[in-house]
Amino acid sequence: MRAHAPAQVSWKRVGLEDAAAAAAAKAAAKAMQHSVGIQTVRLIKNIAVCLVLLPRFLVAALVLWLLDFLCIRRKVLLKMREQDGGPDDPPVCVSDSNRMFSWESLKAVWHGHKLDFFKSAHLGYAAPNTEVVRIADRARSCILDFARAKRPLILNFGSCT
Repeated sequence: MRAHAPAQVSWKRVGLEDAAAAAAAKAAAKAMQHSVGIQTVRLIKNIAVCLVLLPRFLVAALVLWLLDFLCIRRKVLLKMREQDGGPDDPPVCVSDSNRMFSWESLKAVWHGHKLDFFKSAHLGYAAPNTEVVRIADRARSCILDFARAKRPLILNFGSCT
């Protein structure tokens, strides 16, 4: 009977290892579902932001196109006047027309609207308590940690260049 006892123990160990492997697999599956959930939430957030920004982007792109169109029209009219005018007229600089309807100009407008949308400070709302680094000891603090009662907090943002 003693010969069978170690076999039973080894089977129990294998059973425990299988249980541990199953638990690890469940944990991995749960983590993967959590990761998929987070990615889904991020995707939905990005889609919502695009839908919010799209009308503003289209209006801004149209306005910039109209401004470019007016500049091009002005440039054409000035060239026509130069042909009629004398050689004593000084040259006039007008906006270049090579950026009209270009992919780079549309990307710049989209990027600007996206940056404006994700600003942490908005007109009429409380100012954000931004994290700063003290130069003396490189410790991180928030701006409002430096505020004291009956003393105004004066901030001077200089250039880092």
